[in-house]
Amino acid sequence: MFAKINVAGMACPNNVFLAPLAGYTNYPFRELCRGLGAGLTFTEMVSAKGLHYGSEETKKLLYCGDESPKAAQIFGSEPDLMRAACESEELAPFDLIDINMGCPMPKIIKNGEGSALLENLPLAEKIISECAKSGKRISVKFRTGVTEDKKITAEFARLCEGAGACMITVHGRSRERVYAGAPDYDEIAAAKNAVKIPVIANGGIWSKSDAEKTIARTGADGVMIARAALYRPQVFADIAGIEPPPMRELFLKQLTQTKELYGERFATVFMRKMAAFYIKGKQGAAEYKRRLFGAQTTEEVARLAEEIFN
Repeated sequence: MFAKINVAGMACPNNVFLAPLAGYTNYPFRELCRGLGAGLTFTEMVSAKGLHYGSEETKKLLYCGDESPKAAQIFGSEPDLMRAACESEELAPFDLIDINMGCPMPKIIKNGEGSALLENLPLAEKIISECAKSGKRISVKFRTGVTEDKKITAEFARLCEGAGACMITVHGRSRERVYAGAPDYDEIAAAKNAVKIPVIANGGIWSKSDAEKTIARTGADGVMIARAALYRPQVFADIAGIEPPPMRELFLKQLTQTKELYGERFATVFMRKMAAFYIKGKQGAAEYKRRLFGAQTTEEVARLAEEIFN
């Protein structure tokens, strides 16, 4: 069930992937999850327009090392800028470029990006085909549709394959549901039955048993884990059947890497948030969170981590 997967010649050690998570899947967090067994990790979604205009903040999102394989996710609504992003120097190190056609956030939709493209199939097809002309491996992440009463999963899956995508990821919820309720396994299965390229199932996967159920019910070629990784990145180790290092060790390594790459202030703020995720459900979590968010330096965050994760 959980095995190596090949995507257009890109060999992944397994078929359990880390989803692109806006604001979170920076390089140290991706490396944390990869070390715990994630078969492929994705950057946060990156604006093609931001790359076009040379935004330094956008470029920071694409920091990577020599890990392999690795994937980036981009978003936009202009086919020429999307292709230019795929052909850019910044995206050259990545083995696969994923196109976001599922984001439900209003600020993305109002620009005709993300899940807005589920309402403009000719434009979606044009974007994918232009990106594919770059010569990069192209995948697409999308939802079952915009509303519950109009699901277009199988149709959209065929469109992606026909336009040149070598993999798709289906989030088994419509845009109007955002993250609420159980995923629609039948819709993911419909996508799997509609195409020959690998289909990755996303949504509602919090544990190994959830991953097993998802693959059993959809026939998907793999799974993509999103929010669960923020609360417990060890979920990858559970699925891979490996013993993870202690959380204290994982956290301090992530803190050190984050500080080295992004500086003291960013690391302090970001790792306070990460620690708050990691201690959810732990006895005394509310008091620890209060103290964490009062920490003003990475040294203070590290000292608290020593106490929290002892």
